[in-house]
Amino acid sequence: MRDRNTIRLAAHEVVCDMVGAAVSDDEPLISSGRIDSLSILKLISGLERRLKVSIPPANLQPDDFETIEWIVDTVERAAISQ
Repeated sequence: MRDRNTIRLAAHEVVCDMVGAAVSDDEPLISSGRIDSLSILKLISGLERRLKVSIPPANLQPDDFETIEWIVDTVERAAISQ
């Protein structure tokens, strides 16, 4: 598995591509409307490509992707190295 900084960088890159702007680690993404629930699949796909991991959707909730920090935690917890 990648280290937290690598995951954080990938999360920032994917989210920035999706919303068209930089976001802070603790900025709300879903509750603010910057990312909708359908965009989470695109977010997961982007993280999987960049980090070369698989993130199985079982046991994941939209709130797991609310902030960059939570995304990092979710990837650490759920990702399987390929």
